[in-house]
Amino acid sequence: MWFDFPVLDYIQSHLRCGFLDFLMPAVTVLGDGGVFWILLAAVLLIFRKTRRFGIAMAAALIVDVILCNAVIKLAVGRVRPYDINTAVQLLTSKPSDSSFPSGHTAASFAGAFALLFSKCRRFWIPAVVLASLIAFSRIYLYIHFPTDVIAGVLVGLIAGLVGSLATARLLKMYDMRRTGKPDTVLSESGR
Repeated sequence: MWFDFPVLDYIQSHLRCGFLDFLMPAVTVLGDGGVFWILLAAVLLIFRKTRRFGIAMAAALIVDVILCNAVIKLAVGRVRPYDINTAVQLLTSKPSDSSFPSGHTAASFAGAFALLFSKCRRFWIPAVVLASLIAFSRIYLYIHFPTDVIAGVLVGLIAGLVGSLATARLLKMYDMRRTGKPDTVLSESGR
């Protein structure tokens, strides 16, 4: 897009500083392979009170991997900004896959939106803040174009919505089979 390099170059010339050069590589590592979000989903699965949120996150992350990594990245095959502007000094190692969409951003927002859509009041706001920081880190580090990150947010939104809706439906079906009454699992864990 016409604004990708102006945004990247603005960040490089106006926001780069020692503190962010230290912080952003550490923040971006939290999105590597979606590991942080997978671990958070696993922790949520342990406790009965948060189990449905963990299921929703896990489902969203599975949808994200399929959409982002198995479909869109392979279909688009976009080069990364540092491959075009080789003058930028990278603060991290070069990823080996294509740029569009940002997988770190997609996984982060898939997890955050799954929490939001499944009404996890305790965790969704910090999750959205962390997902936003991870998304910004990808642009700051010159690893992704802004449009890669925007697309990652959209993929995460879709994955989070699908994951939370699928989880609600599956839990409702499970509850109907188990008790003959709808919504007892959902109402117990939704408080």
